[in-house]
Amino acid sequence: MDPSQIVVAAEPSRPRGIGPEHAKFYKSPDIFTCISNPSVTISVSQINDDYCDCPDGSDEPGTSACSYLSDLSPSYVSDLSSDNASRSIALPGFYCKNKGHQPAYVPFLSVNDGVCDYDLCCDGSDEWAQVGGLKCENKCNEIGKAWRKQDEQRKKSMGLAGQKRKELVAEAGRLRKQVEDRMQSLETEIQGSVLKVKSLETALADAERQERGKVVRSTGTGSKVGTLVQMAKDRIEELRESLVEIRTQRDEASARLAELEHLLTTFKAEYNPNFNDEGVKRAVRDWEEYVARDKPPVGDAAHDRDLDEISKPDSETGVIKWSDWEEKEESDVDVLYKIEEYLPTPVRGWVDQKLRDFRVLLIENGILAASADPGSDSKHLTDARDALKAAQEGENNLRNELTGHQDDLNKDYGVNDVFRALKGRCISKDSGEYNYELCWLDRTTQKSKKGGSHTGMGNFARIDSVTVDDDLPPDGKGLGSGVRVALRYENGQHCWNGPNRSTLVVLACAEQDEVWKITEEEKCVYRMEVGTPAVCDISGNSKGKAGEAKDEL
Repeated sequence: MDPSQIVVAAEPSRPRGIGPEHAKFYKSPDIFTCISNPSVTISVSQINDDYCDCPDGSDEPGTSACSYLSDLSPSYVSDLSSDNASRSIALPGFYCKNKGHQPAYVPFLSVNDGVCDYDLCCDGSDEWAQVGGLKCENKCNEIGKAWRKQDEQRKKSMGLAGQKRKELVAEAGRLRKQVEDRMQSLETEIQGSVLKVKSLETALADAERQERGKVVRSTGTGSKVGTLVQMAKDRIEELRESLVEIRTQRDEASARLAELEHLLTTFKAEYNPNFNDEGVKRAVRDWEEYVARDKPPVGDAAHDRDLDEISKPDSETGVIKWSDWEEKEESDVDVLYKIEEYLPTPVRGWVDQKLRDFRVLLIENGILAASADPGSDSKHLTDARDALKAAQEGENNLRNELTGHQDDLNKDYGVNDVFRALKGRCISKDSGEYNYELCWLDRTTQKSKKGGSHTGMGNFARIDSVTVDDDLPPDGKGLGSGVRVALRYENGQHCWNGPNRSTLVVLACAEQDEVWKITEEEKCVYRMEVGTPAVCDISGNSKGKAGEAKDEL
């Protein structure tokens, strides 16, 4: 057979407003069965007759006749036999082919409403009735071209964002490895510190035992002559210091007196005697009388030299050699304490150790009392205590640091630990009279441009997720629809006559960290929409749905 003679049956045309996914319900040339209510059938001629025959509105895909449908709608005559008929609209909307762009659905309320809905129906087919003479031109080629260009830029940006997320994940892994390595190092250091503390505890115990065994001779009060010598020495030093202080005060007073006399002499020489001021004249007469009186003799240079000699310490003058009077005669008791010096060196060490051990034994068994004077501890014992205390503090610091790192590893930093790489970084947005700052996993802050203190909008509490359903702007800087990663910041600065401030930070994929939008949803409860590569390629964080090109316009 000649191929040119082959006749191919054409696919029957779909009713106006029907998308390809619902075309299977409209294939019958005679009878139409309501999609959600199979028990209800009507003639094909009743499709798109601007009258709602099916309870689910599936017979009016190309008009707005069934746009009001809901489960609360009243029953129809054709539906009286079915008590369970669905009255929820079965179709997603009026289907626009949008050739040259992307197909989309328009809400039934927008069909023939006298408005060209180019954002959803760029071919103008939703206004097929041309209500009021309105004719919507087909702009799909123009809009589609612009959209494809923007979509290409968006895909490129998303590609770069995905690459940046990989870099963040790698950085987070490196930071986590640093923490793990530090923990291993700390465990080794702690083991060494424990051994050091045990060694120092043993050393301190030995030092304390030796200290208890040490024989200490009482200092006593000394002889009467020695006591008198010390009292005389202290008294002479006190008088010498008083003399030095009085001479200093005398010299300062003499200098002030000379300055005052000079001022008054100048005043007398320069004042105007013709000036009729009794107070001034009286002051001049008093000064003249003062000058006429005999002055007491002032100490001469020789007298001052004598005072200088008297003011010198005895150690410089050598008049009294106190050391000659402070030496004590060695008593029989002193000789007893020096008995070890008369023994040979090997025997001396043995005797000394035995005496110490015997003394310790008496102290430990309660026969002999230990020294109760804390100031009598030797430097060796004090150093041993200080060394042990420093080692114990060092061990505690190491254990605290280790606990902090363990808590950090157990903390939620999101998928792949990605927020670990962002922790502590801050981004901000200028919004009118305020600057808003977001510090990752730290805090959110409101800063007034007029100065003054900053307002804490919340401290980081946890990572969460929220469901959003927003239109995506043409530049892609929006949340779109679906489940999004969110950061909750709580317990911020108290709000006057309200709660503590808090901020919900909702994240979406973007090439750069950027605050897009800030709103106050209720009093002192804020919401930030933020773009970041940290949430790219995470399940539930792709913007919009496949095929929903209307969100990308």
